[in-house]
Amino acid sequence: MQIRPPHLAALLAASALTQPATAAPAVKFVPAFPNLTIKKPVWTAPIPGTDTELLLAQGGVIYELPEDRGAEEAKVWLDFTDRVQIDKDFEEGLLGLAFHPKYASNGKFYLYYSRQNPKRSILSELVARDHKPDPSSERVLLEIAQPYWNHDSGLPTFGPDGYLYVSTGDGGKANDPLMTSQNLFSLLGKILRIDVDGRSGDLPYGIPEDNPFVGKPGARAEIWAYGLRNPWGLHFDKGGRLWCADVGQALWEEIDLIEKGGNYGWSYREGAHDFELSRNPPLVTEGKDAVKLIDPVHEYSHADGISITGGVVYDGEAFPRLKGHYIYGDWGSGYVWGLKVDGEGKKVANVILRQRNRTDAKQGRSFQPTAFATRPDGELWILSWDGKIYEME
Repeated sequence: MQIRPPHLAALLAASALTQPATAAPAVKFVPAFPNLTIKKPVWTAPIPGTDTELLLAQGGVIYELPEDRGAEEAKVWLDFTDRVQIDKDFEEGLLGLAFHPKYASNGKFYLYYSRQNPKRSILSELVARDHKPDPSSERVLLEIAQPYWNHDSGLPTFGPDGYLYVSTGDGGKANDPLMTSQNLFSLLGKILRIDVDGRSGDLPYGIPEDNPFVGKPGARAEIWAYGLRNPWGLHFDKGGRLWCADVGQALWEEIDLIEKGGNYGWSYREGAHDFELSRNPPLVTEGKDAVKLIDPVHEYSHADGISITGGVVYDGEAFPRLKGHYIYGDWGSGYVWGLKVDGEGKKVANVILRQRNRTDAKQGRSFQPTAFATRPDGELWILSWDGKIYEME
C-alpha cells in the first residue's frame, strides 16, 4: 500500500482523464457488530458445511464471528501468532485464508502469512478435525523470499478448476527496484496457480500442465499471470472470470480481469499509462515473443484515492440494481464503487456507493476498507482498518 503523492498539477491532470462515476441508489454502510472491534481485519470466510463464519486478523488470530450482533467479543478459532512474524505491521502478517473445495471430506485449509529472518511469505496447508484447526498439521507448500517489508500481497483463492491461485506483490519498497514483476524467473509481482493435491518432482505441490509457462526456459511454471505491483484482492465471479485489484504507486489504481499468461504492465507502466521512470518494454513488436500489455478494465486516479481494495461481484437480493456489479473501494479515501462490465470485459458503468471520507464523524472518516467478502446469504461484509465490520443497508 506504499504510495508517493504526485504533484498537484499531475494529480489534477490525471483526474481530468478519469471517467467520472455515476450516482447509485442510496446505500448506507453501517457497523454490523457495533460493540465489536477486531484489530486490522483482512478477510472473512464461512467454514464449509457449517453456520460459522471466520474473521481473519492481520496480527495472526482467526476469530469466529458471533451470532449475537450485540456481542463485544469474538471466540478465537485459531491463534497463529506463534508463527506469524511481523517486522512492519502495515502490510506484513496473516494475510490470507482459503478452504479446500473438498474441505467437507479432507478438512484442509490454507493460510498465507509472513515470517522473518529471512523475511519471507509462507503458504501453508493445515487440517481441521471436526472443524477444529490442528496447528501441528501444518505443511508448508511455498516460501517466497521478500526483499522488503511491503507488497506481500495475499488472499489466495480456489478457482472453479480446483486449483489454488495466489497473488504476490513485487517485493516492495517503491519503483519495483529489483524489476521482479516482469521477471518470469521470480514469483514476485505475479498470480500463481498450483495444484495442492498433486506433486511435481520434489515440489510439495503440483504444477498444472496447462499453466502458460510450463516447459519455457527461464520461467517459473507456477506463474499464471504477471506484471502486477501489489494485488489486493482476487475474486472469481460465478461466470469464472478472475478479478484482481492492483494497488498503484504514483497516479493510478487499477482493476484487471486476469487472463492466462497475461502481462499487466507493471513497472513498464502504471494502469494504462507510461510509468514515470520510462521503463519501456523490449523493442519487440511482432512475432511470438512480442510484449503485449493488457489494459485494466477500469482505473481511477489518485484524485479519488491512493490504495485500491479489491472486491467481489455482488449476487445478493437486497440491492437488485447492483446485481453483477463488482463492489470495491479505496483504503485511503473511503470511496466505495460498483463496477459493471459486459460479457467481453468492457466497462458499462461505475457507480458511487459511498462518498469520500469527510471530517464529520457521522460520515465515518475512519472507514478504510480492507476487504469485501460475500456472506453465505449473498450479501456483503465490508472490513475496515478501524476494526469494524460493516454491511450495506
